[in-house]
Amino acid sequence: MGFKTLAYNQSLSLLTDFYQMTMSYAYWKSGTSGKEAVFHLFFRKNPFNGGFSISAGLEYAADFLENFYFDKTDLEYVASLKGNDGRPIFEEGFVDYLSRFKFECDIDALPEGTVVFPNEPIIRVIGPIVQCQILETILLNIINFQTLVATKAARIVLAARGDPVIEFGLRRAQGVDGALAASRAAYIGGCSATSNMMAGKLLGIPVRGTHAHSWVMSFDDEEQAFMEYAKAIPNNCIFLVDTYNSMEGVRKAVKAGLWLREHGYEMTGIRLDSGDLAYLSIEARKILDESGFKNSKILASNQLDESIITSLKDQGAKIDIWGVGTKLVTAYDEPALDGVYKLSAVRQKDLGPEWKFRIKISEQAVKITNPGILQVRRYETGGENIADCIYDAGTDLSSGCEIVDPQDQTRRKTIEKNTPFADLLEPVFRKGKRVYPKIDINEIREKTMTNLEKFHQGIKRFINPHRYPAGLEKSLFDKRTAMILSKRNDNTGGAL
Repeated sequence: MGFKTLAYNQSLSLLTDFYQMTMSYAYWKSGTSGKEAVFHLFFRKNPFNGGFSISAGLEYAADFLENFYFDKTDLEYVASLKGNDGRPIFEEGFVDYLSRFKFECDIDALPEGTVVFPNEPIIRVIGPIVQCQILETILLNIINFQTLVATKAARIVLAARGDPVIEFGLRRAQGVDGALAASRAAYIGGCSATSNMMAGKLLGIPVRGTHAHSWVMSFDDEEQAFMEYAKAIPNNCIFLVDTYNSMEGVRKAVKAGLWLREHGYEMTGIRLDSGDLAYLSIEARKILDESGFKNSKILASNQLDESIITSLKDQGAKIDIWGVGTKLVTAYDEPALDGVYKLSAVRQKDLGPEWKFRIKISEQAVKITNPGILQVRRYETGGENIADCIYDAGTDLSSGCEIVDPQDQTRRKTIEKNTPFADLLEPVFRKGKRVYPKIDINEIREKTMTNLEKFHQGIKRFINPHRYPAGLEKSLFDKRTAMILSKRNDNTGGAL
């Protein structure tokens, strides 16, 4: 049975962890499935020891939610699961409850391409607690990976300093789904194109590529290989020159380029895929320029990432285009974003409209959650973003605010009244109906670029980046502190 039959010709609603289903059953069994909840999806630290992240994956998540239902095979599988006594875990009544499942949540989220910082909600989910619970795993799966890759791509694009970056990672990606999602996220992060034809077809991402060493090796002579390629594809010729000897390969590419010119075409460029890329690109540039091919580009690949590109730039490498594969789509050297999905408020509507805030405490301060129904307000001055305030949506900030770093309460920033701002979380679903428009991927990519431009260069450094002011509004911080002390006192009797 192939992967298409295995995974895609059916509902995907069981892309959730087993414990989400057991908790949902327990809510139903205990009569609390009518309870409403607020969950927030966020991460605790920027990946790659960086100073920022780029939100991505919302369109995938929205598409999943628009098509959320349990089909007959899902229900049969759930009903078939047995406990350690050999009896069904889930009663027939719960399976019937799932068969009538209708997505009804309100969801707000950061638009894709938004610069985001630790502890800021990327997605807020409000609705029936069972629905909120079941959605946890798939939302984390989608948002964590695409945010991670978009962030890596943005770093690589920053390192390239305006040069185009092409994503070359399909063959090294983590599976079919990972490859497609990575191509999408890399483009959102700023890459100019991809080698992934499926991403081009489905997502409208420009596709680019050269030829492989196998093309050259299939001929008795490298020059013949270049000439045959030029004759076959005269309007898309980038010659891979390092199969045998890079400099000799450049000279043979020039011969093919002269033939192209005689026939009304121009050689696009050459590609270097091994060796000392700084030295080889400098020498290749000399040969190309002296031969009359000053407009031909030099593309480089070979296990590149932001650190290597920065080093090559600093060495004066004459590389015009960067092909980045493995280390981009696998998010080397941090393979996962530590995104989490935490409950922050509950209510029983038949008992009143008031929300009861919830908090998880821990001996690790970084793992203590934030209570409330959260929103993020981004302030700017003179066209530059200056601070982010995480606040409860019921709080009036019209008189300004004070922002407190929850990990270091001595780090505070006061925002004056009338400082320009934007609230970042935008409505995506209301009562299960999508209200957020589909946005062209090119527009999302442009948002990433313009978003990054509005931040100080310090947060975009790769080494010891500046820590952007992003924290809790003071009254929320005080509420959080009081809840922590209350919970600790309840559970320890006040002892340290």
